[in-house]
Amino acid sequence: MFGLFKKKDKVEAPAETAVETHVADEALAGPVAEPIAEPADDGVNHAALAKIEEDLKRAETPEFVPPSSMGGGTPSGIPGFDYSPVDPDEEFKATAGKPLAEGAAVASEDDVVEALREVYDPEIPVNIYDLGLIYGLSILEKGDIHIDMSLTAPGCPVAGEMPGMVARAVEGVEGTGEIEVTLVWEPQWTPERMSEDAKLALGMG
Repeated sequence: MFGLFKKKDKVEAPAETAVETHVADEALAGPVAEPIAEPADDGVNHAALAKIEEDLKRAETPEFVPPSSMGGGTPSGIPGFDYSPVDPDEEFKATAGKPLAEGAAVASEDDVVEALREVYDPEIPVNIYDLGLIYGLSILEKGDIHIDMSLTAPGCPVAGEMPGMVARAVEGVEGTGEIEVTLVWEPQWTPERMSEDAKLALGMG
């Protein structure tokens, strides 16, 4: 079971928006998520596609609707993950890393993207970058990195885990400073955001 965050008290933001900030747990060995069922003989991963279809339906309502996969094993119903949904009406961030040493070389965007491709949605065998969940990536002059990311549905039972996984993965890239990952919901994710490789992996090509 991942222990990814040390929860801090909510802090009131100036614009009357509660910002919940989480710090990636340094004890985490790495952002690992086992993909669900392998593609069937027809080359289509029916389980993953069913999960995407279910998420799109769940995204139509602001309340959390338990996915069919829940029902035992762990509080979230997803092996290795705690139940940690987030309120889509409140800003949610995860942070990691520390200021980069003066004069140190700053990581390239390619290196950061490669790290993002090591993080997987726990129920879809496609990395979050090719899945189209990274909405924004900024690498600042001193190596600090700001990332906007989304999920396939706001009601995801492990939504609170994912930003920390991303922050921890990017923290491991040489030449990065402080990492801030913000969970956003606009625009709503759709399968059209997936790369061609992702669609091919799911048998959608």
